[in-house]
Amino acid sequence: MTALTDRTDDRWDDGLIARSRPEILGLDGEHAGDENDEALVRAVSGTVSGAGSDGGKATAPPLSPEGQALRLRLDALRQLVGLSRTRLDGKTLAEAGRVLDEAAARRGLSPQHTVVAIAGATGSGKSTLFNSLAGVQISETGLRRPTTAAPIACSWSDGAAGLLDRLEIPGRLRRRPRESTEAEVLRGMVLVDLPDLDSAVGAHRDHVDRVLGLVDAVVWVVDPEKYADAVLHERYLRPLAGHAEVTFVVLNQVDRLPGESADLVLDDLRRLLDDDGIALGEHGEPGATVLGISALTGEGVGELRELLGQFTQEKGAATRRISADVDRAAVRLHPLYVADGHPGPEIGEVTRAEFEDRLAEAVGAYAAGLAAERAWRRNAGRACGTPWLRLWRWYESRRAPRSLAGLASLAAMGRTSAPFEAPAEEEVTARQRVEQAVRTVAEEAATGLPDPWAQAVRETAVRGGERLPEALDEIAVTLGAAAAVPGAKPPRPTWWPAAVLAQAAMTLLQVYGGLWLVGQIAGVLEPRLLPPVLLMVAGIVGGPLVEWACSLAARGPARRYGQDAERQLRQAAAGCGRARVLEPVAAELLRYREVREQYATVAKLSTTRQ
Repeated sequence: MTALTDRTDDRWDDGLIARSRPEILGLDGEHAGDENDEALVRAVSGTVSGAGSDGGKATAPPLSPEGQALRLRLDALRQLVGLSRTRLDGKTLAEAGRVLDEAAARRGLSPQHTVVAIAGATGSGKSTLFNSLAGVQISETGLRRPTTAAPIACSWSDGAAGLLDRLEIPGRLRRRPRESTEAEVLRGMVLVDLPDLDSAVGAHRDHVDRVLGLVDAVVWVVDPEKYADAVLHERYLRPLAGHAEVTFVVLNQVDRLPGESADLVLDDLRRLLDDDGIALGEHGEPGATVLGISALTGEGVGELRELLGQFTQEKGAATRRISADVDRAAVRLHPLYVADGHPGPEIGEVTRAEFEDRLAEAVGAYAAGLAAERAWRRNAGRACGTPWLRLWRWYESRRAPRSLAGLASLAAMGRTSAPFEAPAEEEVTARQRVEQAVRTVAEEAATGLPDPWAQAVRETAVRGGERLPEALDEIAVTLGAAAAVPGAKPPRPTWWPAAVLAQAAMTLLQVYGGLWLVGQIAGVLEPRLLPPVLLMVAGIVGGPLVEWACSLAARGPARRYGQDAERQLRQAAAGCGRARVLEPVAAELLRYREVREQYATVAKLSTTRQ
């Protein structure tokens, strides 16, 4: 007994596994487990941080291609969740968050160990198989059901206490196998015997569900009577179909099947697994392992031990399990990030142009351009018209309001003071046009997006369009007034002074000819009627001709001036629309493209499946 104690102290000095006989150390089982756990936490902390005999300078082993691919996928999933928190509800992202948390927890623990759970229905013989693999009676077996009330763990090497703490297996339920040459094959494996998955006790089923979500691999033990049980297939195997690479399905109690019955049952079991969507690892392909054994007689147990030993030595079970969890999360998230529409939704140029046209129509850009053109031509007419006509117009504008011209002048003055006080019906119509333009942009941008992102785009567009009509009104008042006010003075063209001088010359000819004629009538000058009459006729005819020529010459500049005014108003309205609607919607689409790229990385299958 003393020799056994010394040997176990040499090999299990980290307190990983509670002793089956703690009284050997002079401690009760509970205190021994507590002290051993504290020692294990210290040991695991040193292992994870890289501290060791080299002062903490030990470097982690390089990642395998599968591990590197998993790291990229986890990073993408983390960014995907971060970018989606404000767009999707917490329940939708809960599964992805759980996968990230469990992956971080598992990757922070010992990579040298593989945690394998043995699960099965009542009476399948999983505890018997557990004891057979351990080589010692650890888990209680018997006819009483349920026999296993809590998970029991057996570890074949040191340093797995952190993994067992994560499974919430207390120190009193941690065991070690019998030392033998067969045990060396399973070095690095942590085997967990679970309660019955169909137990009548709810706490037992809770233990099964919790541990199955944390272990690296599962050995499903079925028997000839319950291998097709609906609870096993519908609640466990079918949802975990993507975890085929870390799944073992063993048909126990084959010793009860005579002749070729065992092969027939195994074939039917493979058919059921195929119906569940579980890939079978046959002909060298990755997938689940299906095996017939008898834990009671030992038939097939050695083969299963060899398979589990090889599986453990590969040290890739944890990576494969996490990859399968990421695959399942990606499948569930697929409808939220991928739809039938085009992969890169954006606001098309046609939609942008139609949106800007509707905003320009709402602010009256075309009408403002026409008003600016008329104002330019009106000012050209005033500057280049005959002085007598300009004098008459001034006189008419000064007449009493009883005259039609006076009333028109007052109306013009009223328009000047409030040029864009449109009727209420016109304001409602303009607001409706703006709202319709915003809805059109939102629907066009949301086309091809999954429902949550399409809704986010619509809400962004509506939010930006709430104050858009008021902002357009301000633009119409500030920029449109300059074009609509009749008294505004547009810039003069280069030919304008020459036209004014020509008109002045025509006026001087009229005045000179008139004075000459008056002088002849008064007898001051020599009577020569023809010259002064010709001068007066030239001035009288030349003035309107100059005015008519100026009106023709003013058409082009007036049109360009009106187009400039219309363009300026259109650009201002379009800029307001871009800032309030188009740019926020484009930012939302950019965010979706980012999450779509991240999802594409997450959805890539693991290296082994590729």
